[in-house]
Amino acid sequence: MPLPSANERFILPDVLRPGLRLIFCGTAAGARSAREGAYYAHPGNMFWRTLFATGLTPRLLLPAEYPLLPTFGLGLTDLSKFHFGNDAELPVDAFDVAALRDKIERFRPTALAFTSKHGGIAALGKGVSYGLQEAQFGGAHVFVLPSPSGQARRSWDLRAWQAMADFVKARTAGVRR
Repeated sequence: MPLPSANERFILPDVLRPGLRLIFCGTAAGARSAREGAYYAHPGNMFWRTLFATGLTPRLLLPAEYPLLPTFGLGLTDLSKFHFGNDAELPVDAFDVAALRDKIERFRPTALAFTSKHGGIAALGKGVSYGLQEAQFGGAHVFVLPSPSGQARRSWDLRAWQAMADFVKARTAGVRR
């Protein structure tokens, strides 16, 4: 997967704006997501079902509906915007932590959630565990979540996602979007 030229766009566009309750950060778009042009597009991925199950969205959204997330106070980005595929297939320099920090500082969400431990380690360093982290990132509370990917089913745990959703809902109760 070569790095695109300066004229090429991100694999998937960021879905960000000021005032979001929560921004989800993946490592990179999977091959299916890149092909379909939609976040978490593989049918085996639990992301969209989990947003609905935890009460972060009022209905089950389809991957192609990802641009609707800001209406629910949610945003999306990836650590690697110019590469796609499984984490093991990505170049060692694929993750741009400085760019992520700039985005979080600019858009100032209440919380940032890494949708995999690998992403959390890449951004925060070794020693992270699932759940709420002690340190903030770019001024946002930080969660590291089990990956919703079907390939990571062994580490899947809805409870970590529910705890994150409950935290965000409690912190933003009464805030109009």
